[in-house]
Amino acid sequence: MTERGMSDQRWLHALGQELARHRFTPDVTHHVVAEAAAHLRDSGQPALRAFGTPEGYAAAVAESLASQRRQPRRPRGRVRLRASQITKRYGRRTVLKPTDLTVHAGEVAAVVGANGCGKSTFLRICAGLLSPDSGEVLVDGLLGYCPQEGGTYDFLLPEEHFVLVGAGRGFDRGRSRQLGRGGAATLHWDAAGDVQARHLSGGTRQKLNLVMATLGDPDVLLLDEPYQGFDRGTYLDFWQHVWRWRDEGRAIVVVTHLLNQLDQVDHVLDLTPGAREVAA
Repeated sequence: MTERGMSDQRWLHALGQELARHRFTPDVTHHVVAEAAAHLRDSGQPALRAFGTPEGYAAAVAESLASQRRQPRRPRGRVRLRASQITKRYGRRTVLKPTDLTVHAGEVAAVVGANGCGKSTFLRICAGLLSPDSGEVLVDGLLGYCPQEGGTYDFLLPEEHFVLVGAGRGFDRGRSRQLGRGGAATLHWDAAGDVQARHLSGGTRQKLNLVMATLGDPDVLLLDEPYQGFDRGTYLDFWQHVWRWRDEGRAIVVVTHLLNQLDQVDHVLDLTPGAREVAA
């Protein structure tokens, strides 16, 4: 193991100890640590740069979850997304066995499972970017989709991306730029300037993807691990945005490493072979 890998392992161990000190249950502690480890692996950042100290991050997670539990929950609304008996194969390999998911307005669904179990494939099918072999997806309202990677055009500026997406939403150029800059500001990012997308960091490109997905306040948000490369503060802010979008009445589906044992989502779709959708 490299020196950095050993350092990250020590950091993760210390995080587990701090979470236990905050009286998180062993299951919750395990999943928070597992998500942090996955984030470090995918982002390529060292732990201290990505999350700060274990003590500070554990305290921030505790406060984030506690503040959400204090928020009153609104009654769920109409069905915004219904995926029924979705299947997908690539050659002889079955990616998705019959899979169902129903999400109402004002609900969050987490899609979890091991790498390669079909999470991104399922979300792409729900977004209409990939055809299933069988089953159907019904979407009621405007849809926004944030991919795990890609989604940006190398030689376009961020504001040119906003104009492109805004045109599809029916906005003029000025309104598109205004909405895009406002969305970027909530992620602590100044999207103005002449930096092409190819020169943005991985985390900033994901912010660009997330802003484009939420431009125009869509009714349904499909988010495929959109926080890849985010720093600690922006990562925690992302989940606060999710809770706010839910409270505003949107239906949200998030592919994530976490939350399958927490009470912060309304549905968990575990695509691990043999698992089923459950209510959180």
